[in-house]
Amino acid sequence: MISLEKRQQPSQVITAITPLIAVALTMIVGGILFSFYGADPVESIRVIFWDPMFNQQFAGFTRPQLLVKAGPLILIAIGLSIGFRAGIWNIGAEGQYIVGAICGAGAGLAFYPSESPLIFPLMILCGALGGLAWAMIPAFLKVRFGTNEILVSLMLVYVAQNILISVSTGLLRNPEGMGFPGSRNFKQWDAAHNAEIIANTGMHWGVVAAFIAVIGAYVMMARHIQGFNIRLSGEAPRAARFAGVNPGRVVFLCLGLAGLLAGLAGLFEVTGPAGQVSGQFNAGYGFTAIIVAFLGRLHPIGILLAGLLMALTYIGGELAQLMLGLPGAAIQLFQGMLLFFLLATDVFTNYRLRFGKREVLS
Repeated sequence: MISLEKRQQPSQVITAITPLIAVALTMIVGGILFSFYGADPVESIRVIFWDPMFNQQFAGFTRPQLLVKAGPLILIAIGLSIGFRAGIWNIGAEGQYIVGAICGAGAGLAFYPSESPLIFPLMILCGALGGLAWAMIPAFLKVRFGTNEILVSLMLVYVAQNILISVSTGLLRNPEGMGFPGSRNFKQWDAAHNAEIIANTGMHWGVVAAFIAVIGAYVMMARHIQGFNIRLSGEAPRAARFAGVNPGRVVFLCLGLAGLLAGLAGLFEVTGPAGQVSGQFNAGYGFTAIIVAFLGRLHPIGILLAGLLMALTYIGGELAQLMLGLPGAAIQLFQGMLLFFLLATDVFTNYRLRFGKREVLS
């Protein structure tokens, strides 16, 4: 009989380097996967991880994209990690991301074609409130009726996707778009465009917000009483209750922060890189951010580094599709392997395999 036996004292060194082990295993197995598609394994890994940053043929375009892709991933993952630390499993950040984009874009389009400097701040506020309101649905249902936040938040993603399709073909559709779905292009409207702050760097306000979120989350989790309450709720729920921590308040706080940051990510994306509300706006950032959060060990600095790494796989994956003809599904599977191997290495860090004969009761 094979069973798992919990280690009394997991190695701190192994625990710290398991993300690196997971990345290495992903490269090895991913290379084998790509070989089945007729691509050279070593070349595939080089194109994904090396060429976007150091190949001069592509680096001029791909380097700025690193921050463009990493911004929303980091912003969403920071919000998710706070809830995960408290044992609150928000799997619906994709829906909060979409609703934030819709609310923020709708608020701005209501004032088109005004060039008032107040429009973009208003859109940021409405985007954040939209994501927050969407996250409050699973929070309220969990606190009031004890529902499972995993199922509720996940199902709300599909509701948000249908709302996105509806508004892109109806309420927010560009009246000058000759009947094609999609809103006006924010890149052609200076007052509502999330343009680069520094040219050719990919640094826009969404990236700035992501860095601020990293700092804010670090300070809150390490120095603030709310961070202590969140950690205590996740590590020792009974002790948290004895200490006077209100579990309902923690649920609202964690889901609210996650929804607010996801809504911001959606707003900055729709007014920047995406440019418009359309049926294809959602790029799966809300789901990928779950991988980023765990790859970063739910720590703000780790999430920052993991977000940059995952952004690199997005850029390198697109390059591999172009240069090597790899299918997009193979790249998505490659990204999913990161979480799989991270969870697998975590299991063997905390448990050891035990072999023995099954006892037969007479």
